Amino acid sequence: MGKDVGPVTFTERDHVHFRARLEDCLSTLGKVVSDREFGAVPATLGAELEASLVGESGGPAPVNVAVHEVLQDDRIALEVARFNLEANLEPVPLRGRPFTAMADQATHRLRQITAQSLRLHGARAVPIGTLPTLTSADVTTEALTPVPRFHALERAWAKRRPTPFPMRVAEGRDGVLQAESVAVQGAACSWQVHLTVPPDRFLHTFNAAQLATAPALAVAGNSPFPLGRSGGQESRIPLYEQGFGDRGDARPGAPRPRVGFGQAWLRGGPLAVFEEAVHAYDVLLPAHDRDPRDSGSDEAGYPPLEELRLHLSTVWSWNRPVYDPLGHLRIELRALPSGPTPLDMAVNTAFLVGLTLFLAAGGRDVARCLPFACAEANFYRAARDGLRASLWWPASGSPPHQEHEAAALVHKLLPQARTGLTMAGVDAEEADTMLNLLHERVSTGRTGAWWQQRSLEVLSRRRETPRGGGRALPTEQAAATSRERTGSLPRGDAAVSGASTTPTGQPAEAVPGSGGTSGGPGRHLLGDLTMRYARLAESAAPVHTWNLPADLPWSQR
Repeated sequence: MGKDVGPVTFTERDHVHFRARLEDCLSTLGKVVSDREFGAVPATLGAELEASLVGESGGPAPVNVAVHEVLQDDRIALEVARFNLEANLEPVPLRGRPFTAMADQATHRLRQITAQSLRLHGARAVPIGTLPTLTSADVTTEALTPVPRFHALERAWAKRRPTPFPMRVAEGRDGVLQAESVAVQGAACSWQVHLTVPPDRFLHTFNAAQLATAPALAVAGNSPFPLGRSGGQESRIPLYEQGFGDRGDARPGAPRPRVGFGQAWLRGGPLAVFEEAVHAYDVLLPAHDRDPRDSGSDEAGYPPLEELRLHLSTVWSWNRPVYDPLGHLRIELRALPSGPTPLDMAVNTAFLVGLTLFLAAGGRDVARCLPFACAEANFYRAARDGLRASLWWPASGSPPHQEHEAAALVHKLLPQARTGLTMAGVDAEEADTMLNLLHERVSTGRTGAWWQQRSLEVLSRRRETPRGGGRALPTEQAAATSRERTGSLPRGDAAVSGASTTPTGQPAEAVPGSGGTSGGPGRHLLGDLTMRYARLAESAAPVHTWNLPADLPWSQR
């Protein structure tokens, strides 16, 4: 969630003073990015991995503070809800074998957390977009991690919207929940990738990342059960967007939602995206750590611009700019889900980064090839429908852009992603290994979301099968696979116009056998599903190789 702050409450004078400091930061940033030496660094990749702590029954374990204290590692950070932790990876050069290095680091961090949390609290660190066992009761104000920043955000948002506020996480009467705290953000865990970009290539690379995000999201789906309901393939996206309670407020003068895909293609130099963040959004946390008369620089010679960095950490765009006083700009790619395994996350990164670099190569600006409304619609279609989504993509002929099924489009884009990676200096073998794994995932249709949905179907039907009724699992598994491959999942559509829409989840039936979300057999089924997922995630085999559940319940195996 970004930089911590000191006080929890602020005065009007704090806001006025902070706003003035933000304008000073923009003026300084304009001078910094025009410096020839700024951004003249080798390209790197970094990542932040958000994980949920899960107890023996598959439910959330609110023990992050205790685990964090034992770990004593600055690379492990507390997150917004008491069952969340964030692992920060060391940046790696974008050459050679960066994705293998990222997967190795993520594996080490997860094992490091689990080793302590399992020993002390019987809890595992599980990388998953939305934890299936969560309910609205798990993300109340009591779930908020006791960190000043999070309580300051809670107070700031309490002034912006009523409490409780409604959240639609799925279709139908049961799809609307009442939320009361920003702790609900803990239900949406991401794998956030940082890509360094030189100032002179920032505009084209940022727009390319906006376009590349949808196909990457479509193939990475891992969040089908938001707060125990049945939702879209990446229901983490609408859940996170609504988690502050300001999504879709059309009242005159209402603040722009702070989480979203964006309003338009980026125009102008890199300063433009920072200016938009400052001028389009009010200040939530007007804190500063130094005397305003001190404009000191860090050891690299660049000013810290702490107010700008703090403010940007409270604007949660799915792709957002980052200024680093060590001497460079980054694009933070925030849309990919956590999990299922470190290898799967590395594969997702390779595809998204490679495609982004290819689309921006040679100074190409994709803003000239596709209306922004199409790119925005792509994003929400991909979140809802995954590999079955219908995505717009630029075409060389007439019409200038066409619709493709996401799975077919990804197959078309894999060679482009490979070219983008090898142009950056990634070893050909590394690029081939990562993208071949993605090819297999797309060919089988077995994303993390697919595995969770089909596994719950199997577990539910097995529970309903009378004792002595024989082994029906092979038929069930085949039927589930057939339904996915023949496209029986609802596709839906998003209007592509000047006023784009934001789907909040595909038409969804209740979770099989759920019996509600406050206990009973539904919690047992979802807990069983979650523990099977957790064990398979620890095995490190890529998700497309995971089997559906065997006959015995997990607790008896």
